Amino acid sequence: MAPISRLVARLSDLPATVSAGLARSEAAELGGPGTRRRVAVLPCGIDLERFRPIPRAEARHELGLDQNGRYLLFPADPSRPEKRIDRARELVTEGVELIHYDNTPPERVPLYINAANAVVVTSEREGFGLAPLEALACNVPVLTTDVGIAPLALAGIPGTLCAPFQRDAWLRTLTTHLEQPDPRVEGRARATLFGSRRMAERVACAYRDLVPELVG
Repeated sequence: MAPISRLVARLSDLPATVSAGLARSEAAELGGPGTRRRVAVLPCGIDLERFRPIPRAEARHELGLDQNGRYLLFPADPSRPEKRIDRARELVTEGVELIHYDNTPPERVPLYINAANAVVVTSEREGFGLAPLEALACNVPVLTTDVGIAPLALAGIPGTLCAPFQRDAWLRTLTTHLEQPDPRVEGRARATLFGSRRMAERVACAYRDLVPELVG
């Protein structure tokens, strides 16, 4: 936690983090020796109306991509070192192209997701990590390192992978997706658990729980 964030959190009546893991570490840090502060877990939410399945042919047409191409999407700014585009590039084999969408208008991001054979999240760390959930909301296969929300979001969904980056293991998972013209996974039901409206309700509940303490 950055110094300014730590100071603000200590002055807050109810500090909040985006994941249970962060909440555990911050509770210990903010509570001081021998004590633990109460910390709320308020995950980020995704716009399920914007992130939805779109026919791959339609998405590729809109982006000017080859209908018969094989594309992997790196869903981040390549210049951010923690996102590890170097790992993503290791997954590019003959006939496969790596695309990304930094500086892309938000409304066009779902086109890139749906145009890809798979989304590859190779980050070395994430506080939360929306990209895997956005891919799931579009029913697009996603492979991700085991950081942020990914282990919980992808658990038990066939066709996805959440594991430390190992090139050969990731390529084995990708092979099937790269061979299919429009590979999909059953991910949207899981993504709905993290919808923006549902997350907004959790924030509202946190405020409602806090108000009696402030006025009591």
